[in-house]
Amino acid sequence: MAVRDTVLSVTGIALGSNSEVGTLRVVILHRPGAELQRLTPGNNDKLLFDGLPWVARAQEEHDAFAALLRSRGVEVLLLADLLTEALASGAARMHGISAAVDARRLGLPLAQELSAYLRTLAAVPLARILMAGMTFNELPVGGDLSLVRRMHHGADFVIEPLPNLLFTRDSSFWIGPRVAITSLALPARIRETSLTDLIYAHHPRFLGVRRAYESRSAPVEGGDVLLLAPGVVAVGVGERTTPAGAEALARSLFDDGLAHTVLAVPIAQERAQMHLDTVCTMVDVDAVVMYPNIVDSLSAFTIHHTDSGGVTIDRAAPFVAAAADAMGIDKLRVIDTGLDPVTAEREQWDDGNNTLALAPGVVVAYERNTETNARLRDSGIEVLAISASELGTGRGGPRCMSCPVARDPL
Repeated sequence: MAVRDTVLSVTGIALGSNSEVGTLRVVILHRPGAELQRLTPGNNDKLLFDGLPWVARAQEEHDAFAALLRSRGVEVLLLADLLTEALASGAARMHGISAAVDARRLGLPLAQELSAYLRTLAAVPLARILMAGMTFNELPVGGDLSLVRRMHHGADFVIEPLPNLLFTRDSSFWIGPRVAITSLALPARIRETSLTDLIYAHHPRFLGVRRAYESRSAPVEGGDVLLLAPGVVAVGVGERTTPAGAEALARSLFDDGLAHTVLAVPIAQERAQMHLDTVCTMVDVDAVVMYPNIVDSLSAFTIHHTDSGGVTIDRAAPFVAAAADAMGIDKLRVIDTGLDPVTAEREQWDDGNNTLALAPGVVVAYERNTETNARLRDSGIEVLAISASELGTGRGGPRCMSCPVARDPL
């Protein structure tokens, strides 16, 4: 009996992706919401934001991004809607509540009280709390027997907010007809995967979808995973994805027949280069946009799947050459972000290298990165520019903010 590897949506589009640049059909975005209003000067660093976004403007910018995608024929699924609809399932509600209520931090009496309260909520307010968190002030009256409750300030979080939900790329990615739920490295983001997992497990849209990599043994984040070509995957190893995570992902993809070659790419362990897609993204079937300061220094360890079911690991080689060899092409075209080192560094910080491909040679980019966008256009790439004066405060570009669910295969 054949195993069904794909699920057809109501629009008849087969879900899945085997590249970064196949024509985009379906994508998951998260419209900025109340979770961003939880950011303060006292917690924004802990919650991984470099500033306090003007939320209303961030929503306007995100709405324009979503409208652009729709104008190009892309179906946009909003994470909050998916979560709310999935919470119609009792099992999904238990899943979300158990992940949000930390008995070790809250103590058993308060954890039991909070869980009981959350179980009474309808799907919309429950979804809001799971995303935006909850303060001690927002707890229902009662709970005098909880020492934890008495000793916390009212504005402290009983459930932490998830402002980085905006970056839907990191908690899951699709490879072939399957979805991989990742393991996020930093405490501020760990619970995001519980919501992603809940959606894929319980939303009717994803009924029958099979999982790819499910090991939670070591961190792997979607921003570090580039589908260079069918069967060829690059994985950045740095601040967020560990060598153990990259190796576990490679072996899992090999075992499931989802890839034959994985390139493990060391990147700097620093905020400016938190993911591989902050320094390099695909813009065409044979082209990348890349931060010029690393073009010559970026390397890769190529991991091959052998016919006997094992793996071999090549010595580190220049990334551009190793990628071209793995992709079976003569040369990988590199479009850099300018020769002026100051401009290049500024635009890399502002996510100039973080583009979202809508089709081969068509990308969405932040309009502020004028030099990068000019060089892309000079190289024959169509650039669809969007504003992001507020969206950029979390250090993520159009690719970071999108999880492609369906692309046309290459």
